[in-house]
Amino acid sequence: MFTTVLIANRGEIALRIARTCRDLGIRTVAVYSTADRDSAVTRFADESVHIGPPAAKYSYLNEAAIIEAALRTGAEAIHPGYGFLSEDPLFAEACEAHGIRFIGPPTDVLERLGDKARARAVMAEAGLPVLPGSTFAAHGAVEAKQAADRIGYPVMIKAVAGGGGRGMTMVREARDFPRAYEGVRSDALAIFGDGRVYVERALETTRHVEVQILADGHGTVVHLGARDCSPQRRRQKLVEETPPPGLPDELVERICAAAVHGARSVGYVGAGTFEFLVDEKLQFHFMEANCRLQVEHPVTELVSGIDLVREQILVAAGARLGYRDHPATTGVAIECRVNAEDPEHGFRPTPGTIDEFLPPGGPFTRVDTHCFAGMRIAAEYDPLLAKVAVWAPTRPQAIARMERALSELVIRGRGVSTTVGFLRDILGHPLFRDAKHTTALVEQMGPTRR
Repeated sequence: MFTTVLIANRGEIALRIARTCRDLGIRTVAVYSTADRDSAVTRFADESVHIGPPAAKYSYLNEAAIIEAALRTGAEAIHPGYGFLSEDPLFAEACEAHGIRFIGPPTDVLERLGDKARARAVMAEAGLPVLPGSTFAAHGAVEAKQAADRIGYPVMIKAVAGGGGRGMTMVREARDFPRAYEGVRSDALAIFGDGRVYVERALETTRHVEVQILADGHGTVVHLGARDCSPQRRRQKLVEETPPPGLPDELVERICAAAVHGARSVGYVGAGTFEFLVDEKLQFHFMEANCRLQVEHPVTELVSGIDLVREQILVAAGARLGYRDHPATTGVAIECRVNAEDPEHGFRPTPGTIDEFLPPGGPFTRVDTHCFAGMRIAAEYDPLLAKVAVWAPTRPQAIARMERALSELVIRGRGVSTTVGFLRDILGHPLFRDAKHTTALVEQMGPTRR
């Protein structure tokens, strides 16, 4: 087992990882940018190291500074969390070259699945259904448009290195393709440092379903059920739940089996998520694999009783999973992402200082957050403030519990707005209540009712 782990991330996920490390008796090292000097994780960790100015490319994406911090503090392993360097095979390779364990899949798996276009080809070869589209990155706008014309509109233009709903856009008509292509390419370059894109057929009315898998280095691969992530705004997930409501159990079982088969086919090790789209005919299609912890992992933990971060760390240390069959799950869990955004003004980010923060309590209610009174919300990073998750025996009970939890949540500050009211609108919408919602739900809602 590791004695010291460096956490190469920030915000709520860094604090969440640090807590599991403490449960395991592992010493923690937090890294921080100038903007995060007084963050919750720097206060909680056993040691903290400054790695650069606020801009992520000079701090949380600064591989050399992070590895130097690990070497200086005696960290034997690095947990990358999600985002930033979590799926970067070059960073994983650099860690190994310096004798540091990267808590994630092997480098060759990251290379095959981290490239979203290549991942489609790899999974198609393994027998998983995929949507028509590129199996490689396009060499320029002309080649990309030729692929789109061949596939037929609407199409999605996606960043090869994308993730988290970022670096993608839908194009409905050929004349709009060149401008959209340049937009995605420049965004991908700015966000991921990689401007390569690919094209695939777009499904306008679909359910977004993903499967949580766990695999050790001894040949065991299991799934922990599926999650529905359909309520989205501009491909950014807002509400996640497990199990996926309104879908036949037999279909969900087939999706889970496909995810396990896909993971086993590439020699996957660690925690990961295989994402699928389910169309109106209840046909499912592989979309991408996320070789990391997901933002929405708490809902799976609530129904399974399994600490996914703990499993990641144990597997990285060479341990076997403690089960050979797929662990049982019980009840229903829902998670809402609370962002520092103003729904009344186009979801404009609202950085500022939190004056009052009061998380909800009560039975089977969990809040993953890095917020506290006096905290400054930095403009340089993702606006996620908190993830509120609940568990209940049934879906109606879980929805009621989430509505109560959101009503209790207090986040007040100078210039700070949140998406709490908008999330409550989603929970109350008839399509969501009846489990008939798709990824088009937010568009169908129209203007917010706050």
